[in-house]
Amino acid sequence: MARNDMRTWQLERRKRTRHLIELGGLVVKAGIVELTNDDRAIIYGALLWIAVKLQSHEREHARDLWKMMGKLAFASECHDDQKSQRT
Repeated sequence: MARNDMRTWQLERRKRTRHLIELGGLVVKAGIVELTNDDRAIIYGALLWIAVKLQSHEREHARDLWKMMGKLAFASECHDDQKSQRT
């Protein structure tokens, strides 16, 4: 029984680790690391600013705007990848 619990714990830990790596990848992909010269205080401050915005009366507008921008960026990236595979 303890072995199964350990296995479940390991799987959950790997799942969480992968999720955190993917989130970090988005920070890099957006150019935030380069633009801030990898300054963790700036990055954290910007994320806190986002959190404040999402708790304000502008929440829905901010979410809609950021989601649209993200979808457009993903679609553009996908289009660029497909284009480069053809050439």
